[in-house]
Amino acid sequence: MERVAVVGLGNIAARHRKNLKHLFPQASLYAMSASGRMPDEKVSDANHLVSSIEALIEQKVQFVIVASPAPFHTCHAIPLIRAGIPVLIEKPVTASKEDALALQDAAARYQTPVTVGYCLRYLSSALEMKKIMASNLLGHLYHANIEIGQYLPDWRPSKNYRECVSARAELGGGVLLELSHELDYTQWLLGDLTLEHGVLRSTQELGLEVEDSADLLLSTAEKAVVHVHLDFLQRKAYRKCRFVGSKGTLEWDLIGNEIRFITVEREDVLYSAPEWDKNNMYIEMVKDFVSQIQQQSNQCISLVEATKSIELIEQIKQNCTTLPITGDLKG
Repeated sequence: MERVAVVGLGNIAARHRKNLKHLFPQASLYAMSASGRMPDEKVSDANHLVSSIEALIEQKVQFVIVASPAPFHTCHAIPLIRAGIPVLIEKPVTASKEDALALQDAAARYQTPVTVGYCLRYLSSALEMKKIMASNLLGHLYHANIEIGQYLPDWRPSKNYRECVSARAELGGGVLLELSHELDYTQWLLGDLTLEHGVLRSTQELGLEVEDSADLLLSTAEKAVVHVHLDFLQRKAYRKCRFVGSKGTLEWDLIGNEIRFITVEREDVLYSAPEWDKNNMYIEMVKDFVSQIQQQSNQCISLVEATKSIELIEQIKQNCTTLPITGDLKG
């Protein structure tokens, strides 16, 4: 690759620029802010700054990572798709089903490679989970529990958390969109999910205009029950899953990068790689996208797959109970 670009100047965009420089050290890297403003500050790992998508098209960049806030993904990605420039869109693919379908239509019409950046599918234990769930190790799945919690003010300690994308509705904030990884990989492992019930909540702890926790009750096509919990509140980061089947139980620790299988007789560690470097997920994701561009074997996340998560999120927002603001949790 000789010319690549990243749209957006946030933390995830900075990670992508650094990784692209690692993968393609001789390439010219173009950076663009989500708004198109020309920044006064130095932009790391960027050779050139541009103010518009049209400028990227004129430079004939070979692919673009769109890492702007989700509501802007369509306006940034569709002109590139029309120009035949491959696009990796950071998760969530968009903030609405309407926008996601517009991306699908553009990609299908112009036959431009597009993928969505659900990097957790490239976690080494996630790849093992995919193999295990495809086997008959668990037997019949009865129920699953999916949980993630991490204190939002700790995500970007140098910034006021109320001003970040995660906290602002107009930028696609709230746990449903920001933590949609869990909805993506659960459907990747278990198939399509049906919403049965859900509760959304905003607490005085964070004082956000968006939901800071969600509890969802879903079901699979085989009628297994799936509970998903998402929150911005847990002081110590937590990301674990539990799958209970007729032959035993699988426990998956995503932070510890470990999988255990538990039966009456024993408890076995099926996979463990605790010293993993999480940046490898992003590296492998970009390398996989290059394979897609070159029409080689890949596991890239399609727009159709990513749209399923957005459709589910819209159903949740339309149909779930929203609890009133609760009391201050501090202390």
